[in-house]
Amino acid sequence: MSASDKTGTATADQPGSPEPHSVIPGIAELSDARKNRALAVCLLVGFMTLLDVSIVNVALPSMQKGLTASPADLSWVVSGYALTFGLILVPAGVFGDMVGRRTAFLTGLAAFTVASGLCGIAPSATFLVLARLAQGLASGILGPQISGLIQEMFSGGARARAFGYFGAIVGLATAVGPLVGGLLIAAGGEEHGWRWVFFVNLPIGVVAFLLALRLIPGCVGAGVSRTKGRIDWPGVSLLGASVVAIMLPLVQEQQWHGRGKWWLVVLGVLLLAGFAAWERRVAARGNTPLVPPSLLRIRSYTRGATLGLLYFAGFTTIFFIFTLYLQNGLHYSALEAGLATTPFALGSAVSATLGGRLVGKHGRALVILGIVMVTFATCATILVVHWVHGRGAGVAAALPLLVAGVGSGLVIAPNLALSLSEVPVVRAGTAGGVMQTGQRLGSALGIACVGAVFFSRVSHGKGFANAFQAGAVVAICFEVAALLVGIIDWRGRKAAAMVADTGA
Repeated sequence: MSASDKTGTATADQPGSPEPHSVIPGIAELSDARKNRALAVCLLVGFMTLLDVSIVNVALPSMQKGLTASPADLSWVVSGYALTFGLILVPAGVFGDMVGRRTAFLTGLAAFTVASGLCGIAPSATFLVLARLAQGLASGILGPQISGLIQEMFSGGARARAFGYFGAIVGLATAVGPLVGGLLIAAGGEEHGWRWVFFVNLPIGVVAFLLALRLIPGCVGAGVSRTKGRIDWPGVSLLGASVVAIMLPLVQEQQWHGRGKWWLVVLGVLLLAGFAAWERRVAARGNTPLVPPSLLRIRSYTRGATLGLLYFAGFTTIFFIFTLYLQNGLHYSALEAGLATTPFALGSAVSATLGGRLVGKHGRALVILGIVMVTFATCATILVVHWVHGRGAGVAAALPLLVAGVGSGLVIAPNLALSLSEVPVVRAGTAGGVMQTGQRLGSALGIACVGAVFFSRVSHGKGFANAFQAGAVVAICFEVAALLVGIIDWRGRKAAAMVADTGA
């Protein structure tokens, strides 16, 4: 690997590169031990909120029996959370930039814990759906604060390693959710076991809140530039309406029949264009836009955000259809399905930690390697399902899932570190919110597309194995698209580095 490949651009490809506003008043004086303890609190909360996304899926049959919930109710338990989560991410990032990360973090954590308790005591399906909407909002408030706190507390190699730990948490929570859900349902019983999926958040949330009060630094430096302006309420409204219009038909794809729903996506795109025009106008007038246009002019950031959207559209859907294949096709229990996906969790947890240490040296090439591994592992899983019949398929897929987990760990955290490397710390919350909104849109898009193919094959009597294979091919298309974006970014960084070397 050449020196230019390792460095990329002068700042974009190394999380440790100097960046504007990299030191926040009040943070520099903190000891490394204090920062690491604060990071541990962030990772604990991140794990809890991310686990809540994947753990609920295996609890749906228990909810249906315990609350006599309809298919539409169950759909909204899942999609309602995703909808409000995606809706609040960018405003929540701006909120953290304005009032300070600690205040926003504590607000979101308290709200998430209360909402989890309300979900657990829900007397009806309607009450549960409303509580899940609130839980999604609270989780969306927390997301940008975690990435923003990492940006504020760490720099250089320490920041890359912190993002590596966060990436390990993302992969671990995604993969072990079905396993934890299966254990809780088995312990709580088929009718009421689903309640423990939410009650488990209560002690974790309370302990995390008390630790956060003591350990999360209270720093006003990050909010100084924001507090001079007013909240861009028209921007908030336009962005919120566009996110809802785009995500709603995607998350309800299986419940809303007919083609008319897709006009909402068209409306959402138009609203998004209107939002972009409005933000440029606000910035031109010297006011504070919700998403500064200057942020989207940072190539390392926009390419990384695009890669994240496409990658999440591919990798998250594999779990969705593989779990359906195991439980509905091979009649695995929720616990057995969770155990079958454990190799991915193990691989992801280990490699994400290593990825955070290696990204400063290898840059975008590390992310490209990870996507290639995930793509080939997905192809191998398709072959396993094709060749191995019966319940043994879940065991035979362990090795491909392990490889996919290792590859995924080299993608998520390194891509996050590279994407935010040139973003000023005062914009960390906004930048993190925009990236996570893209990831949620990607997941919704992927599940809609892959799910449509999967359920179409099942409805036409092709069988669950055939449906999984067809759906996985669509997921691979998203993964390849993410790979192409990564290659374009890698070549651009390499060319920029060569020009910089020549000029020097």
